[in-house]
Amino acid sequence: MKKYIPDTITSMNLLCGVIGVVFAFKGRPDLAFIMMLAASVADFFDGFAARALNAYSDLGKELDSLCDMVSFGVLPAVMLYNCSRACMFGESWVCWVPLVIALASGLRLAKFNVDTRQTSGFLGLPTPASALLVGSLCYYVAVDPSSFLATWCAGPVFIPVVSVCLSLLMVSEIPMFSLKLHKDDPQILKNKRMALAFLVLAAILVVIICRLNWSLVVLITLSVYILKNLVYATLKI
Repeated sequence: MKKYIPDTITSMNLLCGVIGVVFAFKGRPDLAFIMMLAASVADFFDGFAARALNAYSDLGKELDSLCDMVSFGVLPAVMLYNCSRACMFGESWVCWVPLVIALASGLRLAKFNVDTRQTSGFLGLPTPASALLVGSLCYYVAVDPSSFLATWCAGPVFIPVVSVCLSLLMVSEIPMFSLKLHKDDPQILKNKRMALAFLVLAAILVVIICRLNWSLVVLITLSVYILKNLVYATLKI
């Protein structure tokens, strides 16, 4: 029975993603983001369970990608589409640009499945990181419509630029370190994670002290993660 445990957890990822899409279409980005977070938890623990139980399978690998396509490809694209419509108070061609995230996510996941170079790290931005950044942005704009981020989202530039940049990062060849821990991780990788952890802690303190919404922690963390990887790639660290 143990070989079915990781696949069952992976299926919970898909279920959370589908429910999130329903909430997104109902105009509830807050609940949609909560379901995205739940999907990301399932996405983490299915791999953890597979490693702990030594229950790897080709079925599980394909199922994981299909689930990620819904939870971290379609869901963030729909959320950002709705966010753009809400902030701009109507339909515009700009609102459709975020759907490119779903396309890039599909390409990213397909590439990951056949690329043997991405065993201990990533080439390109992982789809969960892109999705959670988008989800936290939509959540924050929904709970604080008077914020500067909501003002930016109401313009014709910010959301299309974010959508295109995230899409390009996902299909790029930029190396990005993984947050999953392994016993044989090199010290330089541990140092990168430690530096990110300190920045996350600083973000949490700022959010608490300034009494900002908790979703900013997710938004800041993933923004810093992307920027740090771009710096590492530029400096070839």
